[in-house]
Amino acid sequence: MKNAPNNTLGQLGLAVLRVVVGIVAAMHGWQKIGQNTIAGTTKGFAQMGIPAADIIAPIVAYLELFGGIALIIGLLTRPVALLLTIVMAGALFLVHLPAGFYAANGGYELVLMIGAAALALALTGPGRISIDRAFFGRRRSKASALA
Repeated sequence: MKNAPNNTLGQLGLAVLRVVVGIVAAMHGWQKIGQNTIAGTTKGFAQMGIPAADIIAPIVAYLELFGGIALIIGLLTRPVALLLTIVMAGALFLVHLPAGFYAANGGYELVLMIGAAALALALTGPGRISIDRAFFGRRRSKASALA
């Protein structure tokens, strides 16, 4: 079993997915840091009932900004994507689920889409068009070698 599509279009698809998820994450991180400020984001998280908002808000903000940039270039893709998946799951269950599906009503459609896309990247890896590939090359786990 291979970790990512082997054909050129599949590799291009992974790169597009990775870059778009990275842009969305980075822009949300920038919004939390540059527009709302960390203090404002912390206050907002606390008002939404997110536990330990003073700790979680800056972690999420910087993860989204720098993790998004890392995804754009394809650096540390799997761990960053996994962390973003966890953040989106938290946003889904702690904040957006009670508001229903549609994002216009504060619902979970956007965090669901970002979380699913991040999970797909965590599962498949960055693909060949990435810094990860240039630094780490093609590594196969023992499990994938047996499949």
